[in-house]
Amino acid sequence: NSSGDLTSWRDQGVLLLNRCLTTDPGLSLQHQSIGWLGFTEAVIAILQEQKVVAVLWGAKAQEMTGYFDEESIISSPHPSPLSAYRGFFGSKPFSRVNSLLESRGLTSINWRTDELQ
Repeated sequence: NSSGDLTSWRDQGVLLLNRCLTTDPGLSLQHQSIGWLGFTEAVIAILQEQKVVAVLWGAKAQEMTGYFDEESIISSPHPSPLSAYRGFFGSKPFSRVNSLLESRGLTSINWRTDELQ
């Protein structure tokens, strides 16, 4: 939706987590050495115990594949304008998440936030 409000995703159990939680505009990974990688790795270690579906976009996220069962990982290049053309387009992460959830007998996610407002 145009507001950017992803509360409906949160309410369905979706967590969005970047490996580096902050940066200055236009400077990718600038804050990776100030402790965020260790913090997010600790969060990921807790999440993997919950048997979550991990959507790993980009090289930094894909460094965390060892925390998750192979069948619980959906992976592709990052959807940023700089790298989306390298394989994000057409990777269908949202429908793949729902297929995996349904195969586990869990409720799929309604990714269309405009329908939930």
